[in-house]
Amino acid sequence: MKTILFVCTGNVCRSPMAMGFLREKLRKAGLEGEYRVHSAGVWGLESQSPATYACEMMAKRGIDISDHRGHDLTPEDVEEAALILTVERGQAEAISLEFPQHAHKVHLLSEMAGRHYDIRDPYGGPLDEYRQCAAEIEGLIEEGYPRIMHLVG
Repeated sequence: MKTILFVCTGNVCRSPMAMGFLREKLRKAGLEGEYRVHSAGVWGLESQSPATYACEMMAKRGIDISDHRGHDLTPEDVEEAALILTVERGQAEAISLEFPQHAHKVHLLSEMAGRHYDIRDPYGGPLDEYRQCAAEIEGLIEEGYPRIMHLVG
């Protein structure tokens, strides 16, 4: 079973939302048992629950991420992943530098939709920032899905 890993900073907002969106997309495609979708943070807030507003934005879309717990990126995570999608260029660069033998599988999530930009971190911000972030990630997953599936093989 191939693993798709989303990476953000603390692993309590953006990467858990991306994980939730892709899991739902795979479920709807009848592929949920064929791929593992996980998330981690380059400075993961280990064992912390997702941000309340992140859970709220996902729940409005019928996706429950409330059981997720923050996880700090490990060498095992990087080794196991067939595809690593980060939400910021600096995260992709840091992972590629620390694990050069796995740099080929590290990409920006926005690249999956033919763009190249960072997704702003809503952590600690107002509800509207989470709403915007969730919509942005949802759109990138939707638009980038064919490329994600191509890259994961």
